[in-house]
Amino acid sequence: MLLSGPANAQPAQARGAAATPAPAVAPTATTNAEYRIAPGDVIRVTVFQNPDLSLEARVSEVGVISYPLLGQVNLGGLSVSAAEKRIADQLRDRNFVRQPQVSILVTQVRGNQVSVLGQVGKPGRFPLESGEVKLTEMLATVGGVLPTGADTVVVLGTRNGQPFRGEIDVPSIFGPDRRGGDLVLQNGDVIWVERAPSIYIYGEVQRPGALRLERNMSVLQALAASGGVTQRGTEKGLRVHRRNAEGRTQVIQPAMDDLLRPDDVVYVRESLF
Repeated sequence: MLLSGPANAQPAQARGAAATPAPAVAPTATTNAEYRIAPGDVIRVTVFQNPDLSLEARVSEVGVISYPLLGQVNLGGLSVSAAEKRIADQLRDRNFVRQPQVSILVTQVRGNQVSVLGQVGKPGRFPLESGEVKLTEMLATVGGVLPTGADTVVVLGTRNGQPFRGEIDVPSIFGPDRRGGDLVLQNGDVIWVERAPSIYIYGEVQRPGALRLERNMSVLQALAASGGVTQRGTEKGLRVHRRNAEGRTQVIQPAMDDLLRPDDVVYVRESLF
């Protein structure tokens, strides 16, 4: 059986040209050539001028699809361009199409996903719709880190077959010296955004209660964030209750420029005069 093809056509990927555009699909679709097809993905295969060979199929758990004339074709782990070439080569080598032009569109990303949990706008599971989705891009996808979220994000996964745990200081990625690296995510990664550390301030302040501990927050800055000392309070009577490494509480009389630590309790006493 020999199906007709264009008279002088060459395989699109072999020429380095873009494949023939496929019809518009749902907004979740991706055509990134570096994306690697994974089990669970739904793909649309189109063969130019051969509509009988076009189909939409789900990649099985072992990475194969059932394709007309060819039977089982293993596409799992291949980039989109490599998968297009594999189908085109088999159609040509088996004399089904002389010069096939094959294009593949991933219409539903189900295999390459990451989980985002904790203090973010929209926690859940999200697809990696291209070959290089970075941490900051995924955080933007989920609505960003909430005001209650910490600056440091934990990423759990595997790299080179070994368990991986990374702690990424997100603000440093955008800092002038760019000390932090924007991690490239991989299938199965779990992103955890912890609640930001807090301090507690009570006594003679305008707004007692819990405060987010900002980076390098001093005692003076904490007082300012709580509205300042009341008319009945005094900075001279200020104390910080802090747990040491043994879990015991120590009472410290700090200077105004001393830095606070997570879970510190700041007490502003009433003036005696």
